[in-house]
Amino acid sequence: MGARSGNNYLSSLKKLNADIWIGGARVTDVTAHPAFRNCARSIASLYDMQAERPEHMTYRTDDGGRAGLSFIQPKSAEDVRKRGRMMKAWADWGCGMLGRTPDYLNVSIAAMAAAHEFFAASDKRFGANIQAYYAEARNHDWCATHTLVNPRTSRAAGWAGHTDAELALRVVDRTSDGIVVNGCRMLATLAPLSEELLVFPSTVLRAEPAAEPFALAFAIPCNTPGLRFICRDSFDPGRSRFDYPLSSRFDEMDCVAIFDNVRVPWERVFLCGDVARCNALYADTGAVVHMMHQVAVKNLAKSEFLLGLAVRIAQVSDSLSLQHVRERMAEMITTTEVMRSCLRAAEADAHKDARGVFMPARPPLDAARNLFPRLYPRMVEIIQLNSSSHLMATPSQADFESALRPDIERYYAAAGADANERVALYRLAWDAAGSSFAGRQVLYERFFFGDPVRMASALVDNTELEPLVERVKDFLKRTD
Repeated sequence: MGARSGNNYLSSLKKLNADIWIGGARVTDVTAHPAFRNCARSIASLYDMQAERPEHMTYRTDDGGRAGLSFIQPKSAEDVRKRGRMMKAWADWGCGMLGRTPDYLNVSIAAMAAAHEFFAASDKRFGANIQAYYAEARNHDWCATHTLVNPRTSRAAGWAGHTDAELALRVVDRTSDGIVVNGCRMLATLAPLSEELLVFPSTVLRAEPAAEPFALAFAIPCNTPGLRFICRDSFDPGRSRFDYPLSSRFDEMDCVAIFDNVRVPWERVFLCGDVARCNALYADTGAVVHMMHQVAVKNLAKSEFLLGLAVRIAQVSDSLSLQHVRERMAEMITTTEVMRSCLRAAEADAHKDARGVFMPARPPLDAARNLFPRLYPRMVEIIQLNSSSHLMATPSQADFESALRPDIERYYAAAGADANERVALYRLAWDAAGSSFAGRQVLYERFFFGDPVRMASALVDNTELEPLVERVKDFLKRTD
């Protein structure tokens, strides 16, 4: 089939009927349920963009069909940049607020399929499996999500490489048909709106036989028997686009995934029991770099959106000439340009890997993913500071449609906007910086790639520092 339409996606999602729970009740149709339907339509709109702009959003496959550009295995630096432009179109449409759009996993699957020898070295079947899965995912244009982290009763134990054996997802049986897994994984973002769940290795496991049952990589449909998703509260308040412009569109649900003796066919298994390869999967296949590329695109879109919001707030409130406002604006401009520069450098220095696939340069992407979790909360804070009490002076759409309208139009107008535009702007600012949806966004960005301390440690490990040390040593030896 190749690149699909939004209607095709919604139809598939409705038929899926996965085991999804929210508020103590099972959901029978996510496309109609108030907690999910609006975001489902937003994801559908992304798919529609592929049909509306095929030359920019899709590419020709070897069989002559068209597939979403996020599935491409880049053969040149231009392919990397072209994919980046496609992902930016999706990210801009969602204002950077959708972190798990389908392209995030698509680029990962494509990278892993190109690195099929990595999986085949563990078991020949696994190399063939990842290639077949990539082809199937691309041809169906699935919306997939993933789940990585095992639950822990003690965070300190997790730092030591241990896992809670009775809670964590693990293999409990092997049969001629496949494996049986039991346990829990946290967190599966977008799971209710996904057709496929990718279960990849969790945080680094200790290199010991006891860890082998927890060393897993596989993919299953979200409606697989025994698989259940427990959702958090919805942050979509069920109000109009005017009242909650972001949360009424982009609340991608977060879930905990429960596996109750779930059977996974061998053809859907990519690794099993190979601790060393599970620990090395992301780095050795290059998948993490391609995923970082998608995230860098999303972070730029998010930074640009918040900067634009801040500028419009300053214009409407006639505060753009105030020095403290300009200083804060300069901070946001700096953040945005740093994100842009990191992305541009990564794409400009794209290079061929050992398998002949072009990948973005990792160092600028590593820098961006370590910086953004610290910079994004500050951007949100600046929106709060520059908006001040105006965030509270926000009557609803219902108020505009009531007898109050003359008073609202008289007293809520601003120097640079009439009452309707001013209120709409500050309701947007509230949804970006003060609502429960906004709070989730800040938490999400703080921990997008994991614990910030671990991220910093990984950055040190992944940076080639020795040449710089040698320059210092050489300088100390100079006598001229």
